[in-house]
Amino acid sequence: MEKMQIQRVSKVVTIPENVEVNLTERIITMQGPKGDISRSFFYPEVKIQLDKNSIVISTSSKRKRQRAMVGTFSSHIRNMIIGITQGFTRKMKVVYSHFPMSVKVLKDEIVIDNYLGEKISRKTKIVGSCKVSIKGSEIVVSGINKEAVGQTVANIEKKTRVKKRDSRVFQDGIYLIERDGVRI
Repeated sequence: MEKMQIQRVSKVVTIPENVEVNLTERIITMQGPKGDISRSFFYPEVKIQLDKNSIVISTSSKRKRQRAMVGTFSSHIRNMIIGITQGFTRKMKVVYSHFPMSVKVLKDEIVIDNYLGEKISRKTKIVGSCKVSIKGSEIVVSGINKEAVGQTVANIEKKTRVKKRDSRVFQDGIYLIERDGVRI
């Protein structure tokens, strides 16, 4: 029997001119026009190297999981670059038909008052360094970390999910309507 040659899997992420990248052991730190972000990347047998104007993620393992992590790491690094150059924005719409709902931002919390006529306010945290602005019935969540922006939006939607009522009648809530300029 012949031994099968193991192909090296690698992905290259190019670094834009206005982005500065540092790699120390397994922590990648990036600085760009919108801010700076750092993240730890580690998985056994997956290597990350910094070239002049690119980051190379590679593995020579034959295991499926290690080979898949090469693509995962490159996607996360690309998202970090997009975050510090362009940023991420999500627009949400406050919808009510039965009780007038009001939404406020207090420090690092979002407070939802009078949801379905409830006397107690619903509160949720703003994750990371996201910025939340409210203009009328529109909520805009923006930031440089894609995961933090997405989790903040998910927390807001979760707090206004209709329970123990007919969802065809009670459509009150806060819903995601736009992701990075694209209507959903």
